[in-house]
Amino acid sequence: MSVVNKLKYMVSFLLHGNPKKTMANISYLHPNHQLQGKKIIITGGGRGLGFAMAKKFKAEGAVVLIAGRNEGILKASAEEIGCKYLQLDVRNVDSFKSFIDEADKQLGGVNCIVNNAGISLHENGFLDVSLKQFDSQFDTNLKGAFFLTQCFINKSMENKTEGTKNILFTSSETSITVDERPYGLTKAALNSLVQGLAYRYVNEGYRINAVAPGVTVSDMVGAGTDGNLTCNYNITDRYYLPEEVAEVACFLLSDASNCLNGQILVCNEGKTINARWK
Repeated sequence: MSVVNKLKYMVSFLLHGNPKKTMANISYLHPNHQLQGKKIIITGGGRGLGFAMAKKFKAEGAVVLIAGRNEGILKASAEEIGCKYLQLDVRNVDSFKSFIDEADKQLGGVNCIVNNAGISLHENGFLDVSLKQFDSQFDTNLKGAFFLTQCFINKSMENKTEGTKNILFTSSETSITVDERPYGLTKAALNSLVQGLAYRYVNEGYRINAVAPGVTVSDMVGAGTDGNLTCNYNITDRYYLPEEVAEVACFLLSDASNCLNGQILVCNEGKTINARWK
């Protein structure tokens, strides 16, 4: 697999109180069909990280179906990528069985699911969280992912799907730090779910892992679209691109990572390492 340097982004930062500028070199692997035979559902696949993953997975030979609430966005994204789509609101647990059945039919037997849909309401702190905000984030980020995964496992057992079945969750760098807000709490719970399911189902032919990105360019973040990735609270003063995280996700779904199970790969250049000299 050869690496191609595709993008260079401006990053501005302070060095000893003086403004400096540098370029962030972003590299991607050439597609080499590493996901051939994978039939993948991606929730929250219409834009942001979900879109980047769908595009990468399709380029690597997978059959892909993206899901989300907004049909207009899904349709446009699916046409651009060349993949399938279905509407899904991950807060509506009652719809999951019919969704999985239809996705399984369209994909010709689903064997991978990416629980990527999620929201953050960016409250200022513990005292600013309302019940509605709490429920909205837990329903989307945790409850939805929990029960959709349950439906996926039930379906693959019903189908007696052969080979490795992959489940990937989108966690967050906040998941490995303490937090007082619902978003971080949901992601910490996801990490526990990832490892619990991974240990329980490995001998049933499942591999279950997570990517945990740092602050990544998206509609939710609203940054980096002008070619400047400057982000002063990341360790190297830049935002990350969804395409970078998609590369890691692709590896986790590929057979090249078969020895990885129950892993949460934090994609933030080590920002959350608890170094004693911080």
